[in-house]
Amino acid sequence: MSSLRSRPVLILVLFAATVFAAACTDGGSGSTPSVAASPSAGSSSAVPGSAGPSAAPTPLVVGLGYIPSVQFAQFYLAQQRGYYAEAGLSVEFQNKIDLDLIPLVGKGAIDIGIGDGTSVIPAASNDIPIQYVATIYGKFPNIVFAKTSSGITTATDLKGRKIGVPGPYGSGWIMLQALLASAGLTTDDVQILEYPEFNQRQAVQQGAVDAATGFVNNEPVQMELDGEAVTILTIDDITPFPGPGLIAGTSTLETKHDAIAAFVAATLRAMEEIKADPTVGLDAAIVAVPELASQREAQAAVLAATIATWSGPVQDANGLGAIDRDGWTKSIAYLTTLDLVKNPVTTDQLVTEDLLPARD
Repeated sequence: MSSLRSRPVLILVLFAATVFAAACTDGGSGSTPSVAASPSAGSSSAVPGSAGPSAAPTPLVVGLGYIPSVQFAQFYLAQQRGYYAEAGLSVEFQNKIDLDLIPLVGKGAIDIGIGDGTSVIPAASNDIPIQYVATIYGKFPNIVFAKTSSGITTATDLKGRKIGVPGPYGSGWIMLQALLASAGLTTDDVQILEYPEFNQRQAVQQGAVDAATGFVNNEPVQMELDGEAVTILTIDDITPFPGPGLIAGTSTLETKHDAIAAFVAATLRAMEEIKADPTVGLDAAIVAVPELASQREAQAAVLAATIATWSGPVQDANGLGAIDRDGWTKSIAYLTTLDLVKNPVTTDQLVTEDLLPARD
């Protein structure tokens, strides 16, 4: 695997580390992103370990990443049903891309964020002090997708084909390299076409490329809604990359440990309820993001595909939120081969399970 191919990812990570260092020295001036959602609706009832009805709630700034969408339904539901407030929390949602979010989490400007192994491992190896505290996506959501009519059914079938990508960076690019490697291929064995506007789905549908990288709960869902049969190639059985989960800065974990544990428990409670009845998650997302109402059928399909990613083998065995430690260890080893681990890190440094609720 050529380290040159992975260098854009490393540049992004190094830039994130630079942003983090600058943020830590400027006292936070100008670094706090704008609010994308209102503070939580309240309930004064207390639960064990909460601040209690008479205590002031603990404020938590939560960075969800990307843009407000149905993919964050569990957070919206927990907010709207007062689960966060019941736990003594005042939750404020913000939306930022990984490049901005991870340094802000590391410096404590954002208390809780979302990140996956391919972003957390390089960031931590570049001295951004963050830890992964709960799994949201038990299955890695980045995929390669193609029209079923293309004849592509395995990674081997990608040889010589045109593959659309947003660019040679990020989780999708790392996933593609690992997928190709499973068939003894590299990115030199395929034709890479870049779609920086993230319109690779249209390129697949129009036949400009044979396949493309994307997310299992995005492009394939849209294509199937358009009546196109889709083949999906996943990485889970090849290289178990940790999917997106909740992350926090190490200093925040020291000062707000119980509050973050309460946030995790409330969020997992909402995930269980949505898993049992997706309609409650869809309705909560529409309340939070009203424009989704005009695409209810499509949003329901996206949510269904999202719910399907919440539980992999480790979560099936241990419950939603459980962390795949073996997957983290293997991912550290793999990312090291791509020159994305600047300084050695271990699974014990990167993940902590003591904020997960006790299982019966």
